Amino acid sequence: MSSKLIRGTFILTLGTILSKVLGLLYVIPFYAIIGGKEQAALYQFGYVPYTIFISIATAGVPLAVSKYISKYNALEEYAVGRRLFRSGMVVMLATGIFSFLAMYVLSPWFAELVLRGADSEHSFTVEDVTLVMRAVSFALIIIPIMSLIRGFFQGHQSMGPSAVSTVVEQIARIAFLLAGAYVVLYVLKGSVVTAISVATFAAFIGGIASLIILLWYWQKRKRGLNELLEFDKGTIEVSISDMYKEIIVYALPFVLVGIANPLFQFIDQITFNRAMAEAGKSAEALGSLGILNFTTHKLVIIPVSLATAFALTLVPLVTESYVKGDRQIMFRQLNQTFQVLLFITMPAAIGLALLAEPMYTAFYGYDEYGAQVLRTYAPVSILFALYAVTAAILQGINEQRYTILSLLTGLLVKLSLNIPLIKAFGTEGAVYATALGYTVSIMINFFVIKRFAYYPFKLVVRRSLLIIIFNVLMAVPVFFAYKGLLYLLSPETRMQSVLLIIACAGIGGIVYAYLGLKSGLADRLFGDRLGKIKQKLRI
Repeated sequence: MSSKLIRGTFILTLGTILSKVLGLLYVIPFYAIIGGKEQAALYQFGYVPYTIFISIATAGVPLAVSKYISKYNALEEYAVGRRLFRSGMVVMLATGIFSFLAMYVLSPWFAELVLRGADSEHSFTVEDVTLVMRAVSFALIIIPIMSLIRGFFQGHQSMGPSAVSTVVEQIARIAFLLAGAYVVLYVLKGSVVTAISVATFAAFIGGIASLIILLWYWQKRKRGLNELLEFDKGTIEVSISDMYKEIIVYALPFVLVGIANPLFQFIDQITFNRAMAEAGKSAEALGSLGILNFTTHKLVIIPVSLATAFALTLVPLVTESYVKGDRQIMFRQLNQTFQVLLFITMPAAIGLALLAEPMYTAFYGYDEYGAQVLRTYAPVSILFALYAVTAAILQGINEQRYTILSLLTGLLVKLSLNIPLIKAFGTEGAVYATALGYTVSIMINFFVIKRFAYYPFKLVVRRSLLIIIFNVLMAVPVFFAYKGLLYLLSPETRMQSVLLIIACAGIGGIVYAYLGLKSGLADRLFGDRLGKIKQKLRI
């Protein structure tokens, strides 16, 4: 299997996981500072539309540009990618400013939309939500340029700059977010709305820090990148207009893939309050939405980090194999991608579901309903991961149109079922609608991969069944260990919840690692280096 896939994925996985872990850990002090789940809902009111706008502003730049540059680098036409980079800087600055102005102006309309149906005694005002949205909109100015530079490096299969800049962006954002919210509330004695506005403005600060790191990498590697131009064949002349036509064809599906999860969340934001009101639960709607879109979502999204890294690494590599017509290499890349993804994501999701109560307590404090929603939501992370990777594969084999079809179909399922399922099952109904929507999208993606890439799923199906068996064998002792430890430890206190998590996760990790090593599956997925570990452990 391509060492580039493993090495590039490892680097991006490490950076993405560090970023996600930081993005998860900060919610512990932030949640304590702002004071609860209704305030968390206000924070998400600003961030979900921002995520949609930022995906549109960047136009899928990192993946689209990496695919474009990888394609022409494989043909040894290095100058084509460099011309795209130079002109793209101007375009990204323009789209960033336009997106910022659009979100700033449209914020009152978005605020009215998300608050429709909310209990007036328990919700924030339109002006409050507008302020939060406008504070985060400033980040739209800087992020598109940053994304273009990341895409350029990824197209040269250099994943380090993206990984490092992602981590630095997160550190700077979190530091400003926590310090700003604390100072506003406890030093200046300001309002929670002002504190959350400062917290969302932290996205702009993080973007500046990330851009500085990327410019430093550019200066450091500029000589080596310029040397590639000396080997340019110069046999292909691509005009600026043709260049952007090709980029738009690449980018549109990436835009939709990038905003898939925020769009599913946005459907919840515009339908949840009304559905809960119709079910006679308007008083608890805002707090429940905070649980759904902030507290549990922060935990569920962690296992998806691997899928995100694979998506970023996979596209240029699959594109290269596809352009060269080497299907056998592409098949091996896809085989390993699916297997590693399931091997890591599935136990993480199952463990999160089994330990939902102590996990929720450890991060946010004891909340029986929050733990219940988390238990239902955790397995959906497997669907998030599969969607991200299958959508990335469709980009690599030039079947972008079906990416659009699969996403729109999934969103239609979500939109159609969300209100009736919420009325029937409460907050968990929104989770069921999301799971059904993602399942439909993934099935369409699988069909297209089979139809156009002629990819044989037999090996992956067999290995997936084996991985499922391993997870069942892991889950059984974890379940009984957890039930037994409940006689000694309580999931209602933070410290004892942490002890429960460490003990049960340790048991599950040992069992799962033993099964993976003993069966030889781990060797096939991660290489012969694991043989030394097996020898030491005498497995």
